[in-house]
Formats: sequence, C-alpha cells, structure tokens
Amino acid sequence: MHKCHYCDFNSHVFKQPPWANYTKALIQEISYYAKQPQFAGRKVSSIFFGGGTPSLAPASLFEEVLTAIKASFDVDDEAEVSLEANPGASEAKRFKAYHAAGINRVSIGVQSFDDTELQWLERVHSADEATIAYQMARDAGFENINLDLMYALPHQSLAQWFESLEKALRLKPEHLSCYQLTVEPHTALHVTHKKQKLAFPDEDLALDFFWLTRKRLAEAGYKAYEISNFAQEGKHCRHNCGYWKYDDYIGIGAGAAGKWNLTDGGTLRYSNVRAPQTYIDMALSKGLAVNSQETLGHAEAMGEAMWLGLRQAQGVDMDWFETRFSQVVEKVYPVLLQQWLAQGKVEQVDRYLRLTDDGLSLADEISASFLV
Repeated sequence: MHKCHYCDFNSHVFKQPPWANYTKALIQEISYYAKQPQFAGRKVSSIFFGGGTPSLAPASLFEEVLTAIKASFDVDDEAEVSLEANPGASEAKRFKAYHAAGINRVSIGVQSFDDTELQWLERVHSADEATIAYQMARDAGFENINLDLMYALPHQSLAQWFESLEKALRLKPEHLSCYQLTVEPHTALHVTHKKQKLAFPDEDLALDFFWLTRKRLAEAGYKAYEISNFAQEGKHCRHNCGYWKYDDYIGIGAGAAGKWNLTDGGTLRYSNVRAPQTYIDMALSKGLAVNSQETLGHAEAMGEAMWLGLRQAQGVDMDWFETRFSQVVEKVYPVLLQQWLAQGKVEQVDRYLRLTDDGLSLADEISASFLV
C-alpha cells in the first residue's frame, strides 16, 4: 500500500489488516449511537464509506455493517450507499461483490487520465486501468458512478487538463468531482513545496481552469450544484449535499468525524481516534472511540452553516436558517450581507442567498467571512 504525497486522509499500513475485529468495532459503535436519544425516530438517507481507500476492505465488511445499520436505524428504502474506490486492478475486481453487498453508488479516485500526471501524483494506477475499473463498475451493475479528477497541477496546461476531462466525459459517469489540487498541511507534498516551490498555476490561470471546466461540463449536461461537484439530473451526491446543508451525520470508524445539532441552537462535533488498533480496543470495550469533541455556540454554528451553505449553487435557504437558529439571517449579518450584496458578490434569489459568478471567484473569502 502506498500513500500519495498530496493525501491527508487517515491511512495506515498493515501486512494483515484486522478486518474481523475492525468490523466488530464498527458494529459496536453503530449500536452505541443507535441508542442515543438525539437519533430516535430519525431516518437514514445516506451511508458513505469513504476517507481514502475503504475499498481495500473485503465486501463482507460492508455487508455486515449495512446489516447492522439497517437493524439499528430506520433506513430509507431508497438510501444512497456510496463507496470510495481506487482504480487499482485488485480493487476493481471486487465491484460485483460490493454491489451484491448493498453498495449502490461508487466514487472512483481517477484524478487524471494522463499517465505522466498520475506518476507525479504517485497514483498506483494507469489511465488505462482507470478506464477498465470504470467499465468493471458498470458491468457489476452500478448505475451511479462518480469520477474524481484533479486540475491545476504543477506545469499542467489547460490543454492537458481538458484532454483528461474529455476522456472522462466519453465514459458518461453520472457525477464528476473536479477540484483544484491544494497543498494540505501534514502531507509529504507540503514538505516538498516548502523546500522547493512547485510551479503551480498563478491565480489567473487557476481561474481559467475553474471557469472553463464549469462551461464545458454545463455543455455536457452536468450541473454545478457545488463549487467542485457536477451531476447529471437527479444524480447529486446525497452525502455531499447533506454536509453542505448542515445536516447531522454520525461518523463511524478510525478517524471518523460526526456532527449534530444541539437543542440550544449550537452544534456538537467529534472525531474518533485515528490509530486503527486503538480504535478497535476502545470501540469494543466502550462502544465508542471519541478522541476529541467541541461544542459550537449559537453564533459559531450560524457562521459555519453560512460558510458551508454558500458553497452550494442554490445557496443558503433563508427560511431553513430561521427555523434552525430561530433568527433571521438578514438581522444576524446586516453589515456583512449588505457589503457582499452591494458589491455584487452575493445575491438573493427568492428565499436563497447565493454567490454570484463574481462571488464564486472569491468563494473561500466570502464564505469564511461569516465564521466567528
């Protein structure tokens, strides 16, 4: 197993992963949260196996975990069940087993259809293997497939990027995640970039990547429903949408994170211990394996909801905001909203506040301005 130099996911190397005990620990944690009063009567609409390469796990793990979830929670008959997978041949062969286990959506981490770029990204698959993996997923019965693609790599030209994008479009996936490579702290790429500045595109070229990608995908029938996510009609990722709409979610597993609303209007967030064996020991003995948690006050939670909501094409639902926080968004942010509205960076459409095209170019700055 190899960890790509840009990756900041929680990953560990085992000669023989303890899948049986890890599965038991996951089920213990599921059982614990099912008994908590804040989740009583709640319906589960999305289950997401993600955060790196969960597809390295045997299909039996997903089958047992899904059985436990359905026994413990009220799961929607049409629930979206997603799995992140890498295009390596050993994983691609498992797609039929994943589908049989109950997975109905797969997200394949292609990143590029250029072998030179894949080598620089330290991916272990080739462009041809990515195409083969996609076809294997189709042949296994998957009717909802996402491809992850990455642009604005060092020395990458627009022509090179669009060659990859066109190869992806020819496959006709239902969903595409196209995002700019960022140098995350605590990654090998961050260390390299500090030692020798890599030739990433300048701001103007990065914006060209962004806008021209949106234009091409719109022409191909993919709606940009979030800054980096594009879908055919009715194929939005429920997991992603729930996150940006500030819905509650339970994080299960080593390094997983969860969040739910508090009755006082605030928000509770937690994250599990990252080391797999420590996670197993804690979950099996206590039922949960929380490493840290924080409580966001009312003002902090409102800011976070604005920060996430403005990433969506539809923007922030003002009526939802009032229901969730018992406050009117215009009165909470009178000066800040007026500033962005006057500058033409944010607009109100019906009862939604959303970024304009001009605002999208400053999305991070505008969204972050609402954080306390």
